[in-house]
Amino acid sequence: MGNRVSSNTVYAQALATATDVAAAQHYPQGALYVVATPIGNLADISLRALHVLNLVETIACEDTRHSQALLRAFGINKTSAQLVALHQHNESEASNAVIERIRKGERVAYVSDAGTPGVSDPGARLVAAVQALGFKTIPLPGASCVTALMSVAGSSVDRQASQGFVFAGFFPAKAAERNEFLNHLGAQARCVVLLEAPHRIEATALALSVLGSRTITVGRELTKQFEEIATITAQEFPTWLKANASRLRGEFALVVHPTPMDIEPACDLRVLKLLLGELPLKTAVRLAAEITGEPKNRVYESALALKTSSM
Repeated sequence: MGNRVSSNTVYAQALATATDVAAAQHYPQGALYVVATPIGNLADISLRALHVLNLVETIACEDTRHSQALLRAFGINKTSAQLVALHQHNESEASNAVIERIRKGERVAYVSDAGTPGVSDPGARLVAAVQALGFKTIPLPGASCVTALMSVAGSSVDRQASQGFVFAGFFPAKAAERNEFLNHLGAQARCVVLLEAPHRIEATALALSVLGSRTITVGRELTKQFEEIATITAQEFPTWLKANASRLRGEFALVVHPTPMDIEPACDLRVLKLLLGELPLKTAVRLAAEITGEPKNRVYESALALKTSSM
């Protein structure tokens, strides 16, 4: 976790403040509290999250050891019996154990290893199961790499394009799924937010580079000591990674910006439209570039603009 201190004294003081500030609110029993935790910097936890984590009888955790370290940093003491492991490999089974505790009237919190549960991390199945039985699910908002990076991406969306953004999670690993994903991503008129692990970031950068001059905002190690944010073109992404060996370390969030709607098509649209009507996108782009003599990246952008306008 980022922003460590030699003593937990300062963080423990936050728990006392949290009790003063948040204790007046009603916290119903027999409910699930979905609690966002820091994605790197301990100081990003909310006062209400601290109060609830201290208050609840049970905490379901993606990794009990990781969560126990977080709790202890803030002076929150929970026994091993109060911590329940709930992760992607046992979510269905562990959800039943959590529900039994809620049925008995316990307040149960769920935390993932970092950030907001149920978005990319586990938690969605648990929430659905709890809600299906009529029990309350209460969100405690907080840190999220998705919204953190979007807030500094500075995407200027054309008024003709769809507003907002699409969260697509992790880039597909299999070649066929990756190619299909790229086709959908290229035709998307909104920002697309992706996540990626360090051991796959080079392959993902290479795959995204086919988007040419499309803008990408890269967020590495967000909120942590060596946080790095850069806005570059897709074709520059692989080179940017290789320029500094440290850039291959840490967790990544990526914003793929939409294609500007006011860019003039780069090639003869009559040729491109005919080819797109009969062939897969990549084949049509390759042939159109050979026929017109235009750079392949610019032809690809024109093809994506045509697909977007026809959706």
